[in-house]
Amino acid sequence: MKIPSATGTLLILSIAAFAQNRQIKLNQAGFYTRAPKTAVVTGRVAATAFHVLSENGKDTVFTGQLGPEKQSAWSSTVTRAADFSALQKKGRFMLAVPGLAHSYVFEIGNNAAAQTAVATLKGYYYQRASMPLEEQYAGKWRRPAGHPDTAVLIHASAADGRRPAGTVIASPGGWYDAGDYNKYIVNSGITMGTLLSAYEDFPVYFKKVRTNIPESGNALPDILDEMIFNLRWMLTMQSPDDGGVYHKCTNAAFDKMIMPAMATAPRYVVQKSTAAALDFAAVMAQAARVLRPFKKELPGLADSCLRAAGKAWEWARMHPAAAYEQERLNEQYQPAISTGAYGDRHFADEWLWAAAELYVTTQQEEYRAVAEKHLNDSVGLPTWSNVGMLAYYSLLRKGNGVAEPLKNRIISTADRYIEKAAANAFGTVMGQSARDFNWGGNANAANQGILLVRAYLLSKDKKYIQYALTNFDYLLGRNATGYSFVTGVGSKTPMFPHHRLSIADGITDPVPGLLVGGPNKGMQDKCTYEFTETETAYADVACSYASNEIAINWNAPLVYLAHALEALKEEVGYTAGK
Repeated sequence: MKIPSATGTLLILSIAAFAQNRQIKLNQAGFYTRAPKTAVVTGRVAATAFHVLSENGKDTVFTGQLGPEKQSAWSSTVTRAADFSALQKKGRFMLAVPGLAHSYVFEIGNNAAAQTAVATLKGYYYQRASMPLEEQYAGKWRRPAGHPDTAVLIHASAADGRRPAGTVIASPGGWYDAGDYNKYIVNSGITMGTLLSAYEDFPVYFKKVRTNIPESGNALPDILDEMIFNLRWMLTMQSPDDGGVYHKCTNAAFDKMIMPAMATAPRYVVQKSTAAALDFAAVMAQAARVLRPFKKELPGLADSCLRAAGKAWEWARMHPAAAYEQERLNEQYQPAISTGAYGDRHFADEWLWAAAELYVTTQQEEYRAVAEKHLNDSVGLPTWSNVGMLAYYSLLRKGNGVAEPLKNRIISTADRYIEKAAANAFGTVMGQSARDFNWGGNANAANQGILLVRAYLLSKDKKYIQYALTNFDYLLGRNATGYSFVTGVGSKTPMFPHHRLSIADGITDPVPGLLVGGPNKGMQDKCTYEFTETETAYADVACSYASNEIAINWNAPLVYLAHALEALKEEVGYTAGK
């Protein structure tokens, strides 16, 4: 392939050299026809120009100037931006810089986020427990059922007069939480809240989205079918006697790296907790209103959800400080439990979220009063331990007078994101501070994107979508590692996630559509990392649970962000023609 060099002479790049390129970082899923398009060149280069070439390398379709050099705040990386937004030609291309190998091939078209959107939503199907995955839906990742969870034991920490220790209950279905095979109410809470919010914000769009799951083609959108599979499991986790909610359904210890059908360790439900009850109440209240229009297809389910929400709320009122403290419980009860704790001692955000969802669904003043009591509490990006922002989103959507003060908070936060992005060496909102690169930091990027989408929905200012798109670019390759962090989407993707299904199935490719945690400056797993700076501390190795595990609560905000971009692409002018 021939391209002009910095001096005007022709530079010939060999195919062998192409494979060695690590320096051009871009969204490997592609770009919308009329959206901003930026790649980042890392390292010091002599060239001042860059070129976009046809896929076969024979034609130069665009030439531009590299931007000024920037020093990253979070690593020793230096960058120069290659802005080719003016290129609005559909097709498959690659980007080249004289003296460097070309980028991965990328596509420009009207459906830039579609593959990621469908793949990440379909990712939940692969996480289903208690059912076989058939080839027509799972392809080469088909597998027999595991963890039927029809004979789950009441753990001593969860025992009461009506259900003593050792009582057998059924708790089938639901999603495996992450790289392990356990099921946790607290993490299902934020996951379901995020997915339900995606549907509430874009219900017409989701009617058309198909993910090839067993329920596809019925009267419900696929996103609702997928969520209902987890929702029905969550309902089994509520005690029919007092309305309390068991914190998790779990082994005593993590399974080995085996397939689900091979895992036969006893399963337990453990202590009821305030956080579990309130997260459960919030999800059930939100689900009740989302499912109301489907009473014919789902007789009684919306009503059951609302009743369950009310019972969980009342239990939490009677038990406002029931924290799940696993180490303390292990001193008192056997068997000791060593799976994920999801322990939380601060419940103000859960009260806010549960009250908000119950108020929006029922309009009852009792819930409004509690929500208003907590509106001035500190609220940040959603995490499993801080769900207050989910309350903001629902109140802004349908909260009547309660919501008005929240609008300015969302807009001002979005504006601060934008102000800081200009100084970022990768031109993304992600990387506001070193704290962005924590355990599961990729979810921070996606959740920042959601907040920017929400700012757009409130203001109709397209700049917010433009900056949400920068974080989508980050997750799909425009980052210091050069990885697209979604399995199966892009050219350089995680191949060895900390994910039992992907490790044990004997298939080279990992289960697709799963977002790994990403760079984590803590590196708590003590694995070997080739790169250890704040924004590069990522290792594509199976042992790296601190940077390379997957989790349902990390996938959910990317599901929202990718589908939001697809839902809004015409409205914001990112498409052209057909």
